Amino acid sequence: MATLDLSGIKKSFGQTHVLHGIDLNVADGEMIVLVGASGCGKSTLLRIVAGLETATEGRVKIGGRDVTALEPADRDVAMVFQNYALYPHMSVFQNMAYGLKIRGLPADDIRRRVGEAAELLDISHLLERRPRQLSGGQRQRVAMGRAIVREPKLFLFDEPLSNLDAKLRVVMRAEIRRLQKRLGVTSLFVTHDQVEAMTLGDRLVVMHQGHAAQVATPMEVWSRPADSYVAGFIGSPAMNFLEARLAEGGAAAALKAGPTLRFADGPRPGPDGRALVIGIRPEHVVLDAGGLPLALDLVEPLGSETVAHGTLPGGEALAAKLPGAAVGPADRALSVALPPAAWHVFDAEAGRRLEPA
Repeated sequence: MATLDLSGIKKSFGQTHVLHGIDLNVADGEMIVLVGASGCGKSTLLRIVAGLETATEGRVKIGGRDVTALEPADRDVAMVFQNYALYPHMSVFQNMAYGLKIRGLPADDIRRRVGEAAELLDISHLLERRPRQLSGGQRQRVAMGRAIVREPKLFLFDEPLSNLDAKLRVVMRAEIRRLQKRLGVTSLFVTHDQVEAMTLGDRLVVMHQGHAAQVATPMEVWSRPADSYVAGFIGSPAMNFLEARLAEGGAAAALKAGPTLRFADGPRPGPDGRALVIGIRPEHVVLDAGGLPLALDLVEPLGSETVAHGTLPGGEALAAKLPGAAVGPADRALSVALPPAAWHVFDAEAGRRLEPA
């Protein structure tokens, strides 16, 4: 087991700057998830940790040892790829044993390690099969087994569940988390799927345009997003954003949608008229007979809940996640309230979260 420390990691491909100085400290046994949209730099950062890419600037330390200049084979890390990267002509046993054989381990040790990993992953009965004879989930288990047998200091996962169907992804992400906790191996997991990120990570690194927009626990990222990008990326349906301006000496927000409402947690800094963005999650929008009229555009019945998409009087879109029977098939409009206690307040220009003064 080991720690991982990244200091000032930058990466450029010619004139294209991909990473802009990433600092990250991962504790021993911690599972960190790098999450963000395609092109944000998360996979590049993972490959730099693995040694598959060279950082333009910065240092990588694993277990306190500077590995920045070391080859991948010398870093004591194991990587699980999106496409599994199994040798098609080898059996499951041979695939799992190959790395150990290359390192020159005795045959008895190899058999023991492969056997233990196969039992842990419930694939002992598959050891003589070829990859083409396996399902997607079984192939994923073999790829994980190949990583486990190496007993590395660090596990690296590069979107390993992307090729699985939705139901199997749920099963496999629970299995990965259970194994990681049981083995206690420090892990870095890359995904674009926010549900995977929220359920797998001890902490999340939300990446945006080569920056770490926020590093925090999943619940902190959800409940106190650092900026409007993080707020909009985490959560499904996405957070609603409404234009507003500071009013009443910073004690209230005048919404473009109509009302002026006082902040529940204290005034915000700045002069009256300062441009704001008010964020509210769909699950915090409530029905209120005396509230704002919401003209319905789309209703998504999901059984226990219904997601209603509509337009406010000012033309702004709003989604509301409501109890299952709250919206009928013939409804064309709702009356909703936006409780200030559930607001997230952001500066309209910089996008940063605005805390009470």
